Amino acid sequence: MHMFRIILAGSLRLALALAAVAPVVAMGDAAVFSGKAFAQGVIKSIEVVGNRRVEPETVRSYLQISTGETYSAGKADESIKALFATGLFSDVVIEPEGSTLVVKVVENPVINQVAFEGNSEVDTPTLLAEVQLKQRSVFTRARAQADVQRILDVYRRQGRFAASVEPKIIELEQDRVNLVFEITEGGATKVKGINFVGNRAFSDSQLRDIISTTQTGWFDFLKGTSIYDPDRMSLDRELIRQYYLKNGYADATVTSGNAELDPDGTGFIITFSVEEGELYNFGGVTIESSLTEVPAERYSGELLTESGDVYDASLIDKTTEKLTLAIAESGYAFARVRPRAVPDMASHTIGITYVVDEGPHIYIERINVIGNERTKDHVIRREFRLAEGDAFNPLMVDRAKKRLSALGLFKSVEVKRRPGSAEDRVVLDVELVEQSTGELSFGAGFSSSEGVIGDVSITERNLLGNGQFLRLKFAGSFERQQVDLTFTEPRFLDRNLSAGFDLFHKEVDQTDQSGFRQRKSGGQIRLGFPLAENLWMQANYGLSRDEIFDVESDASLAIKQACGDANLRRPENVDNNPFTNAPVACKDEAYWTSLAGTTLTYDARNHPKNPTRGFYLQLQDEFAGIGGDVNYWKVEGEGRAYYPITEKITLIGRVVGGHIQGWGGDDVKILDSYFKGGETVRGFERAGFGPRDMVTGDALGGTTYWSATAEIRFPIPFIPDDLGISGAVFADAGSLWNVGGGAEDILGANLSDENKIRTSVGASLMWNSPVGPLRMDYAEIISKADADKEQKFRFGASTKF
Repeated sequence: MHMFRIILAGSLRLALALAAVAPVVAMGDAAVFSGKAFAQGVIKSIEVVGNRRVEPETVRSYLQISTGETYSAGKADESIKALFATGLFSDVVIEPEGSTLVVKVVENPVINQVAFEGNSEVDTPTLLAEVQLKQRSVFTRARAQADVQRILDVYRRQGRFAASVEPKIIELEQDRVNLVFEITEGGATKVKGINFVGNRAFSDSQLRDIISTTQTGWFDFLKGTSIYDPDRMSLDRELIRQYYLKNGYADATVTSGNAELDPDGTGFIITFSVEEGELYNFGGVTIESSLTEVPAERYSGELLTESGDVYDASLIDKTTEKLTLAIAESGYAFARVRPRAVPDMASHTIGITYVVDEGPHIYIERINVIGNERTKDHVIRREFRLAEGDAFNPLMVDRAKKRLSALGLFKSVEVKRRPGSAEDRVVLDVELVEQSTGELSFGAGFSSSEGVIGDVSITERNLLGNGQFLRLKFAGSFERQQVDLTFTEPRFLDRNLSAGFDLFHKEVDQTDQSGFRQRKSGGQIRLGFPLAENLWMQANYGLSRDEIFDVESDASLAIKQACGDANLRRPENVDNNPFTNAPVACKDEAYWTSLAGTTLTYDARNHPKNPTRGFYLQLQDEFAGIGGDVNYWKVEGEGRAYYPITEKITLIGRVVGGHIQGWGGDDVKILDSYFKGGETVRGFERAGFGPRDMVTGDALGGTTYWSATAEIRFPIPFIPDDLGISGAVFADAGSLWNVGGGAEDILGANLSDENKIRTSVGASLMWNSPVGPLRMDYAEIISKADADKEQKFRFGASTKF
């Protein structure tokens, strides 16, 4: 209580004392008081300090405070943020001094030059195009860091995830700097493995053939597809999904695509997760039209989807486009076709109804092509099937986008629509990102029939920006040397025609099989066009020079007769044969062949490289005698069928045959005859069966042949699918007979020419190796002719059929 009274009394005395001296303080400390009062007072002027290039008014325009307003710390903070956001300043301070608001700024320097050090895999112009900081722009640390990320993104697209970038500045006079990006590129990060989870209908190796990314191999330096690229992974997910939709799995989705660095950090392991769903067939397929001028029954012949067939989403798109075009050609440009799918979960079918109705009346005002630095405009525009002034149809524009993507010339294709000059006009912007279209590749291997084999090829798929294909290929072995030049124009005369030419030179050493060597040089021109869905026809004309040379002294008399001596006959006493130890008894022969031919191909397989379902048919014919030195006609046919026994076991059947016949009194020459062996019926040597000289053992070739194969392919137990190793068991049968070249008259009883069926059974081991597909076959012959030559084991490049 006493303490409380003392405190209270002291407080009262302090208050009285302050009241007594208050007038003195008010008069003596007037400046101090007024300064403190400004903190809550009015701004009379704003002064900008430290600026060199930026005008004071420019600085004031970003302030949230103006003269005549009361100072606010919150508004000062907002003003500082606004000035920093311009990127013009590295430091900003705002503080009041009297009735003046002082804004102190430190300007960012101006870039004198942008340079890159340490870059060899990516050239400087490419990097300059990526960075945002340019010469004479204002430098900021934030922009420099953003450019560092852009440069790293470029290197990651090149597969170099170990790359690092450090920006450095070199200060110059007059507040200028040189900006240098010091780059450590590191090594390319490859894709070491590609795995799939949830796939039952298709093996890992089949799906790897579908996607654009490849696993690392021996010749990765020749291609970039084994380098990890996130953009390519997005494309691969869509390719997998489209592949499933094309092969009956309407509910299939690719739920994820993940890439993880392996533990040692040397490569990525990519894993795609797939949910396949059930296999569907097409149910009922109908057309419904709400337009009286478009009767549904008139267009039923345009349908590509048929009830009972395996569901194929691509056929729905093609049918929709075909109906739209057919209706438009009939005079109804604004008709719209929309497919309506009705799934039946119980029967695993999907019914399709194509609904035809009236679309909006909009016309294309202009088509702009953007981003094609190399590819010429007409290559892009011809894929649209539309031009300025035509009726706008969203479906046809979407199909044009897909056709452009399918060319393989562009990384990305986008078609954007924007309003035109009127309500019924639209402008289309085609935005493209081009990609590399050149390729250098080579391979090497070993074949039991030819020994060491190899090839080198140079390919350009967009020659001079015209979308044309050009390839130069060299191939050879100890017994064969070959060079080919191929050129193709895919859209001849801007129509759906494929035109091109082939030039070739080939030498084959047939010494071991027939006692001579042969040479063939020439070329052909060709024209191809589609007749229907999956049906393609090609016509060609060829001119070639055929030669037979280095005929051995002990070669068959029939072969010697073929090279120029028509009077040769085998002596009755073979032991006294004058040709046994004599020098070459006949001259080399050469002749010209001028021919025309056609090829008809129908391909309904579900996979271009590893099919498991569908069939393939091809029929070829040639007619020689349009000038030249020989007259013959030739016809060959081939049929293949694939049937999935289980998800991973496939039954394959193949039948081939051919016949060549002389006309106008000409016989078939030996070089034009068929020579068949282990590539047709396994278990035989090259040219191992067919007509043969019993004395010399030389193969003479035949004019008629056929062969049939049944094969079951399956995965090897306990071997991971990602190794690409599979097995097969097979049964082959075939025959070759009817010798040409007058050999029957020359050799008489010494000729073996039996129309006997050759058969064999065996097993195969196949490997999709880093250098290409390899195959080993072991066959046991069941039936053969006495003069045939066997080769039970065969090793070499795999033949896909």
